[in-house]
Amino acid sequence: MPSIPFQKFELSQLKPVTHAGESGHAIWHTQQYDGLRLRMVEYSAGYLADHWCRKGHIVHCLEGSFVSELSTGEKITLAQGQTYVVSDEMSAHRSSSESGVKLLIIDGDFLRPGIGEELPDLKLPQG
Repeated sequence: MPSIPFQKFELSQLKPVTHAGESGHAIWHTQQYDGLRLRMVEYSAGYLADHWCRKGHIVHCLEGSFVSELSTGEKITLAQGQTYVVSDEMSAHRSSSESGVKLLIIDGDFLRPGIGEELPDLKLPQG
């Protein structure tokens, strides 16, 4: 994991990059570090991803709602305030949104299987 000094920034102010979906589009505002990526992602109304993703993510729904379809056929809906977590290579998934959504997505090396077992327990101050 990289050593990142304390920083303040607004993801929404970072350069937007548009990615076409099978239908609709996604707009990414990305802050990239070595082994860590932070994104604010907005799916347009009618968005359907053009691929099945096997990467791990922490996804938090900021506004609206969307569906994550798993390769098993299961469909999970996330609405504002809800979060999902999945590790790399644990579940192929793709997203869709009927009415559009704004997400905070965090991913990186720490979501590779086996990485978490190497981390020491953190001792936090009480109080």
